[in-house]
Amino acid sequence: MTKFAANLTMLFTERDFLERFEAASNAGFKAVEFLFPYVYPATQIKSLLEKHHLKLVLHNLPAGNWEAGDRGIACHPKRINEFREGVARAIEYAKLLGVTQLNCLIGKVPEDASQLVMDQTVIENLRFAASELQKEGIKLLIEPINTYDIPGFYLHGTEQAITLIEKVGSDNIFVQYDIYHMQRMEGEISATLAKHLRKIKHVQLADNPGRNEPGTGELNYQFLFKHLNAIGYDGWVGCEYKPAAKTEDGLGWINSLTQ
Repeated sequence: MTKFAANLTMLFTERDFLERFEAASNAGFKAVEFLFPYVYPATQIKSLLEKHHLKLVLHNLPAGNWEAGDRGIACHPKRINEFREGVARAIEYAKLLGVTQLNCLIGKVPEDASQLVMDQTVIENLRFAASELQKEGIKLLIEPINTYDIPGFYLHGTEQAITLIEKVGSDNIFVQYDIYHMQRMEGEISATLAKHLRKIKHVQLADNPGRNEPGTGELNYQFLFKHLNAIGYDGWVGCEYKPAAKTEDGLGWINSLTQ
């Protein structure tokens, strides 16, 4: 049975962020995820999770200055210290919040870095993060992102992610597979999920085009949910989509597409 986690960065945005936990619980979700927790005290988020009986299944490592356009810093040779400090901060939050996997957004390719230096920076940063997280029993995930939404994003394909994992050489690094992003970049969703299931520890969804809820676009989500169950995926599926209208009005897809 597919397990859905509400992405609080994208869903229930009619409310203040801290009010979205209650909204997710009221809508029937048992788990949540979001981009970043760092502007709030970890104790405050923990209190909301406990109050509303929610499990936090994922958040990201710090990704630089998001408002200024950063989408991760793992590929920036001049920001290695910042990246490592972010790993430590993420671990502090994850331990208090009970998070067992953290996603690393690699970032957009810096204009002033050579490919060789940048590639080595990514490998060394991921090797460091995987090792530090492993000490705490936390998995490191990396996520390919489509280059239509984020031009210049370093990691943009599934095979590229698998090759990168092999180069890092750690048994504590896995793929966060976003169906929406990979539909835009490569298609072959069901075959790719089956082929790389051993390395896929988290799945996210949105339909295409529009990045709205399942059932609004070209993806056959009823088939994909059955496929995930059939191949033995037992992780959470993060609902990281932009509701076409009010979040609650569009949640009917959960029942209609999972029968």
